[in-house]
Amino acid sequence: MHLVSDATGETVNSVARAVLSQFRDVEPVEHAWTLVRTRGHMDKVIAGIEAFPGPVLYTLINEALRGRLTDACRRIGVPAISVLDPVMHALVSHFDVATVGRPGLQHEMDAEYFSRIEAMNFAMAHDDGQQLSGLKDADVVLTGVSRTSKTPTCIYLANRGLRAANVPLVPGVPAPPELLGLKGPLVIGLTKDPMRLVQVRKNRLRLLTDAGDDDESTYADLDAVKQEVAEARRLCSRMGWPTLDVTRRSIEETAAAVFTLLSRHRRQVVS
Repeated sequence: MHLVSDATGETVNSVARAVLSQFRDVEPVEHAWTLVRTRGHMDKVIAGIEAFPGPVLYTLINEALRGRLTDACRRIGVPAISVLDPVMHALVSHFDVATVGRPGLQHEMDAEYFSRIEAMNFAMAHDDGQQLSGLKDADVVLTGVSRTSKTPTCIYLANRGLRAANVPLVPGVPAPPELLGLKGPLVIGLTKDPMRLVQVRKNRLRLLTDAGDDDESTYADLDAVKQEVAEARRLCSRMGWPTLDVTRRSIEETAAAVFTLLSRHRRQVVS
């Protein structure tokens, strides 16, 4: 499979990942061709397709390069699919305006780009309960017991432009007043099945200790973890914070649920 793009290839790669996940017994060899913006570069792409024939997914703006690629694929006998064309055509028809026709616009260093950088810096500075005084400036604050994917979820959200912070809930330690007193940001509790949590924590302990003997640690004791998770749930219920069970969710799925909750939260604030 050949993934051809006139930019970084992020879009066509994401589409390929989404589609290939539906084919359990298919493991294609992928050839990534990025920043294809000249005739000479396209010639190299076509030579690669000739050497290793296979389906082509592409995101190309330049009509001449598109035509050259599709003609070559037709000659070689492999399908060539423009992953953006159906969406682009539908929006052009709906808005009744022409497209700009410049590759890589989504990666320009505009205000949105710098907003994402700022959000990333915010997430790093407010990770794991750091700088609690700055929680009031967050869009969303994730809380929960250890190993519920708070940090990676915050990083993902930051990459989407949200100022995300996270605060751990530690057994026997009261939740910080800065968290309990938040008014503006949306606070979301992340939780996980205790059995799965124990497995993850035991793996974590094995990485941190040479002996690997974690049986005596309440950190990975099932009864202690059950109590810890229950206490965290009770806190979220008492505070009126929504909770997300991340046991079977990927980081992307958790983030999508966060966006839904945040959209609902913002509508309620406005009304």
